[in-house]
Amino acid sequence: MPANLNPEYKAAEAAFKRSRDPQERLDHLREMLRVIPKHKGTDHLQADLKTRIKELSADLAGPRKAGARTGPATFIHPEGAAQLALLGPPNTGKSALHARLTGSHAAAEAYAFTTQYPQPGMFEHEDVAFQLVDLPPLSPAHPVPWMANTLQSADGCLFIVDVSRPGCVEEVLGALELLAERKVLVSSSWPGDERTEAEDDDPFTLHLPTVLVASKSDIVDHARDELAVLEELTGLDCPVLSVSAITGEGLGELGTWLFEHLAVVRVYTKKPGEPVDDGKPYTVRRGDTVLDVARLVHRDIAASLKYARLFGGSGFEGQQVGRDHEVVDGDVLELHS
Repeated sequence: MPANLNPEYKAAEAAFKRSRDPQERLDHLREMLRVIPKHKGTDHLQADLKTRIKELSADLAGPRKAGARTGPATFIHPEGAAQLALLGPPNTGKSALHARLTGSHAAAEAYAFTTQYPQPGMFEHEDVAFQLVDLPPLSPAHPVPWMANTLQSADGCLFIVDVSRPGCVEEVLGALELLAERKVLVSSSWPGDERTEAEDDDPFTLHLPTVLVASKSDIVDHARDELAVLEELTGLDCPVLSVSAITGEGLGELGTWLFEHLAVVRVYTKKPGEPVDDGKPYTVRRGDTVLDVARLVHRDIAASLKYARLFGGSGFEGQQVGRDHEVVDGDVLELHS
């Protein structure tokens, strides 16, 4: 029986797909359940919505211990130019790489399952920062029930592998199966790429832009070649990088790669008659507009924005542009409300 979903449900679903904040996603799920047509054709979808509302509510409440909610949060609020999740099988060097890139003091031991909860840190590249979130390893022996909801806020994924480990292929396949069971699919398509992935009709399937990273390239000759073999054996079709947390090999390339493939655009601001703000730039994405930048500056400025003057970057000095003008990397904006 066809679902025959109404416009109200489709609007709520579209808002759910756009949202990255878990409380907003929960609100949209509840709205989807409220407005969905109630008939046999939507029974399965209604059940799915109820399950997801229950799971997300539990995740937002936090881990339970001895009858009370306690423990670290499983949602990390996005910061910086983008949020990147570090995923992979056990003992692949995720935490060591996270510590090297962010300067965090997260535990990085030689035994598996050191990381129990999300560990955020900031990775600086030029004058922008990427938020890297170290997550528990993906293993069928220790599935993490909250992982899929945690990944909803991520802009992409560094899938860390150790191609020197025996059984690497089997570990990667097991990790991918765990993600797929929770409707998280790794994707080769990044925002800055020309190719795009076909849209999935299922609103609950997350297509996570992914780059394969060999984390111990200092002990593996031809790590990129080994990764290419891994891709062929697992059927993956993702970009490939090799790095070493010990020697620093490839770490400089990583920031540049993320900046380009996430289509990050840096925009600087200035007040009338004053020099450019020498603080951190506002970061948006390719195709975003003056209004998008204004929203980051302050919602009241965005609400009353009339126009902006453009300095440096893509325009001539003092050029007046409208709210819908697309910004490019390096633009300097003087916002007028």
